[in-house]
Amino acid sequence: MGEIEGMSEELQNIYLSNMDEAPARRLAREAFKDIQLAIDHCLFQLPADGVKMEEIYEVNSRGLKVFSKSWIPEKSPMKGIVYYCHGYADTCTFYFEGVARKLASSGFGVFALDYPGFGLSDGLHGYIPSFENLVNDVIEHFSKIKEQVEYQNLPSFLLGESMGGAIALNIHFKQPTAWDGAALIAPLCKFAEDMIPHWLVKQILIGVAKVLPKTKLVPQKEEVKENIYRDARKRELAPYNVLFYKDKPRLGTALELLKATQELEQRLEEVSLPLLVMHGEADIITDPSASKALYQKAKVKDKKLCLYKDAFHTLLEGEPDETIFHVLDDIISWLDDHSSTKNKV
Repeated sequence: MGEIEGMSEELQNIYLSNMDEAPARRLAREAFKDIQLAIDHCLFQLPADGVKMEEIYEVNSRGLKVFSKSWIPEKSPMKGIVYYCHGYADTCTFYFEGVARKLASSGFGVFALDYPGFGLSDGLHGYIPSFENLVNDVIEHFSKIKEQVEYQNLPSFLLGESMGGAIALNIHFKQPTAWDGAALIAPLCKFAEDMIPHWLVKQILIGVAKVLPKTKLVPQKEEVKENIYRDARKRELAPYNVLFYKDKPRLGTALELLKATQELEQRLEEVSLPLLVMHGEADIITDPSASKALYQKAKVKDKKLCLYKDAFHTLLEGEPDETIFHVLDDIISWLDDHSSTKNKV
């Protein structure tokens, strides 16, 4: 991650500060909020008129202060609700802001949260001590929203990106009949081979992780970092995502994600909800072949697989504008189809 050109010394200090703990991340977000929304990225040029936005902090049942945000269409009746699960290292407050506005202006209510350990929520930055606890935190948050009278009878969809795709599938396993569909963007059903260290290194890391789970030590290949953004201009904008966890993965986190993907690979046949799976064919972070396997094995007739030629990992953030709009259109068309079907029933 480079630096942002023309930044004042005060902002520079905030940008380079240690963001291991949530107060530092909240300070950085306040300092950069307006700058972020003004960057030259197609997602931030989408209109936000007629969208009511709300940000809240709530303490969850594990005593953690969790940040969440909603985007609600004001000018039209809602077709359905989209519940978003963000990717590893990320936040729902930056690029997803543009995606959520687009979905809301298309008639969908949108709810998202930063997981504990990420973005504006409490917790050590980038640390997942238990993947199952994280899934339960998300279920707890979304369930409170779904219970609200005004949303109870609306179709509800999960939208998961990368690690968020794995979280969405795990939510479905724990609540098999609660959701009307899931749209998954480059879901983490399996790490691509380039992401996993040599078996001997892996065994050593597993051993060390048991003793030092918070240590930032997992090696990453340079080409993996390059695979996040295909569009060179958008790669230059990457530093504006100030809450993005930029360091090497923590050992405990890597171990939890490895375990979660291994378990998920064994359970693809259990997927039984309407499914839209989207993946870039040139993704070397999450494995496109695992998305094909998910599509083939899911025990549901209502499923669709969209593969995007030459596309990298971040389909909604780092691709050329036309690919980003193509993916957004695919998501909205799918949501429209599945909302109208549900609303007729």
